[in-house]
Amino acid sequence: MTTSVTESRITVEPQSGWTGALISGVDLSKPLSEEAVARIREALLTWKVVFFRDQDLDHAGQIAFGKQFGEVTPGHPYEGDAAPPGFPEIHTVSPEAYDQRYGVAYRKKQGANGPGWHADVTPLINPPSHSILRAEVVPPYGGDTQFSNVAAAYDGLSAPLRRFIDGLRAEHRFGSSFSAERSKEKIGELVRSSPLASVHPVVRVHPESGERVIYVNPSFTREIVDLSPRESRHILDLLFEEVARPEYTVRFKWEPGSVAFWDNRAVLHLAPKDVEHLGHDRVLHRITLVGDVPVGVDGEESQSLAGERFGAA
Repeated sequence: MTTSVTESRITVEPQSGWTGALISGVDLSKPLSEEAVARIREALLTWKVVFFRDQDLDHAGQIAFGKQFGEVTPGHPYEGDAAPPGFPEIHTVSPEAYDQRYGVAYRKKQGANGPGWHADVTPLINPPSHSILRAEVVPPYGGDTQFSNVAAAYDGLSAPLRRFIDGLRAEHRFGSSFSAERSKEKIGELVRSSPLASVHPVVRVHPESGERVIYVNPSFTREIVDLSPRESRHILDLLFEEVARPEYTVRFKWEPGSVAFWDNRAVLHLAPKDVEHLGHDRVLHRITLVGDVPVGVDGEESQSLAGERFGAA
């Protein structure tokens, strides 16, 4: 494989104390050298999310880039007919795409850019390992995405609390944050006919780094099992507050041609809602890579309650 001149000049610039790095000196539209792939993987393990600017990628180019890091999944378990024709791997993030995929009421409740803090599709038994999001159309201001390092958030907890949550498990269910099961919109039909739910460890052991990460999020985590509802709510609220602490986060301003590539096992992200009332266009395209089944501190794997493994497209 030919190595471009720029690939030998890759730079990794951290963007905050814990989270995010900007990678320069690489053209994602071309096949990457082994050196470039290794540098990007190393940066992902360290900073959890990496950013690229001024990339000339179309749907096919984005998928080809992703395949150098793993198997690419279908766009989403509930993608349906919302994927671009000929590219079932692409999950488009835009008001029109969400209306087509889930119904207008979903967008009014969740926003045109999706839910609040979350990792992608954690109700699956094997949530995606990584996500790659590419900007096509962005507003003139606002619309930034935030990312939070949940390995750092775990390390920031007191030792007694870490020991307590190390042994807990929680149910993740699609639609749990807004009672989708009762919705008369398309989203309700989807979650009733094809529910997605799994019980994951509250603390997941990262399969590559060995780090312990807080593996709950307010968009998909319904409850901690084996605790009373009141106990579960208090513990989850504490953890949700912890993962959103500013010191663990980074904020990324999108430009056309920007790409964000994150480790979905070690970072949460927050979809922006600050410009939805202004009517600006915002169109991004995401792909995800096939993930493994989460494993807790005790070595036990997650358990599926509903839904199949999410494999390659």
